[in-house]
Amino acid sequence: MKYRDLGKTGIKVSEIGYGAWGIGGGMWQDSKDDDSLRALHRTIDLGLNFIDTALVYGDGHSENLVGTVIREQKGRLSVSSKIPPKNMRWPAQKGSALRDAFPFDHIVTCTEKSLKNLGLDTIDVQQFHVWDDGWAADHEWQDAVAQLKDEGKIRFFGLSLNNHEPENALRAAATGLVDTIQVIYNIYDQSPEKNLYPYCLKNKIGIIVRVPLDEGGLAGNITAKTIFPKGDFRNGYFRGDRKQQVAGHTDALKKLLGSEAGTLAELALRFCLHHPAVSTVIPGMRSIANVEANCKLSDGRTLSESLIAELRHHVWVRDFYED
Repeated sequence: MKYRDLGKTGIKVSEIGYGAWGIGGGMWQDSKDDDSLRALHRTIDLGLNFIDTALVYGDGHSENLVGTVIREQKGRLSVSSKIPPKNMRWPAQKGSALRDAFPFDHIVTCTEKSLKNLGLDTIDVQQFHVWDDGWAADHEWQDAVAQLKDEGKIRFFGLSLNNHEPENALRAAATGLVDTIQVIYNIYDQSPEKNLYPYCLKNKIGIIVRVPLDEGGLAGNITAKTIFPKGDFRNGYFRGDRKQQVAGHTDALKKLLGSEAGTLAELALRFCLHHPAVSTVIPGMRSIANVEANCKLSDGRTLSESLIAELRHHVWVRDFYED
């Protein structure tokens, strides 16, 4: 496993991190705790040292599982979590008031709940789970974050951005109070490269890449006949004819497989890791097979410029979260 700087935090994070939404259950109906814990332990065996969770993942269940593993490791792992908006609106609505989503007391109370769930005294990176850059100058969130840092409840602060809006953090980043930004970045959505990544490189802000496999679409296994468990999030994300659309795009990408990437998932993750602004990529991994396949990709190899150039032609602009 290779490691990168998480911006200017001083934390060295594994290139492959662990996205812990799926292990919370709830919207991911095929999640089983025993499998999740085995997967988490195997990632650590392979050198992974960064886990990303959130208070709302399984109503704290993901944090409970993650905390169990982190406490066993006695300081060897770093954890990030997220504060849900008080109004529970995803994504944040343009023009809405900060106090509807992140009033001072809500920020503090949710952080304390996460600390209890995790069984920790400090969260390495605490994030807002949505964001509207119109809130950037509001001192209420700034004061709450400063207090949490002063009290030692969090070490660093970050933003987890709305669906496909990588520039919706530049004003907040300019305050100097944002240590990390979590953003969607994958073969289909390469938009963070335009403005966000150059800014973060220049100002040493850590980048946490989420949805590197497009909620499973870039794993290469979805066909028009794929069936997800009842109640599973993916039934909505891939509703209607979207599975057929995904299969068409992945069939085209599979033509690029070869010596540089043998599977579509490998191609997708290596694409994310090729950019120097990226600190860590956090796929969900609930099986030992996926853990081992993903973690071995952190081997120092990078995709060739010619293959990256080919992948530029596979940008697919759409928003399956909202459409």
